[in-house]
Amino acid sequence: MLIYTSDHSLYCAKLRILLRHKKLIFQEAPPPGGGGSQKYLAIVPSGNIPALVDGDLTLTDSEAIAEYLEEKHPEIPMLPATVIGRAKCRERSRFADTRLEPALRLTFAHVDPETRDSAAISLAHAQIQKQLIALGHMLGRAGLSPDRLWMGDPGTIITLEWIALFEGPVVPKLDWPASVRTYQKQMTQHAAVRDEIDAYRPEMLGYLQEKGAV
Repeated sequence: MLIYTSDHSLYCAKLRILLRHKKLIFQEAPPPGGGGSQKYLAIVPSGNIPALVDGDLTLTDSEAIAEYLEEKHPEIPMLPATVIGRAKCRERSRFADTRLEPALRLTFAHVDPETRDSAAISLAHAQIQKQLIALGHMLGRAGLSPDRLWMGDPGTIITLEWIALFEGPVVPKLDWPASVRTYQKQMTQHAAVRDEIDAYRPEMLGYLQEKGAV
């Protein structure tokens, strides 16, 4: 399998955690010619990153890729056996993609202190705080054992890593629910998460340095 990725992409890191956890062999490459190039668009018409090429299949969207890999390689399952368990797992995954990450994304245009809009950062801080509180409540009632890595975890934990990194240099101090802090520690007990964070953190720090935030 080949995956097209970019250095800083949260969604690429999310996909790598899943691939690592499932012990799947994959190659990684940047989009030929760059993400918006005609060369890449000829392969991936949407221009999305990450993209998976598996034989004759080319697939985009990290959630669609995750579901495909779960069905094709179920030997190390990342969805629970019960209907309710699978629903709660997907709820966590969707929450990360549609609530938590978009709140973080509000900061991206304002990482550089030279061009930072304080009002926009205040709004982003309030939205991130709101979603952290919501996640804390979700974790308390999800019923998903932290001893396993579920499909909803890779995107959640990587987004939390970015939020923690931005706290201070980009956004003011946040009030982290205890359940979220505990969840972060539990997730780093999984080798796939730990290995990805170790490999990905230099890219995260490089992004902050590039923007002059540290």
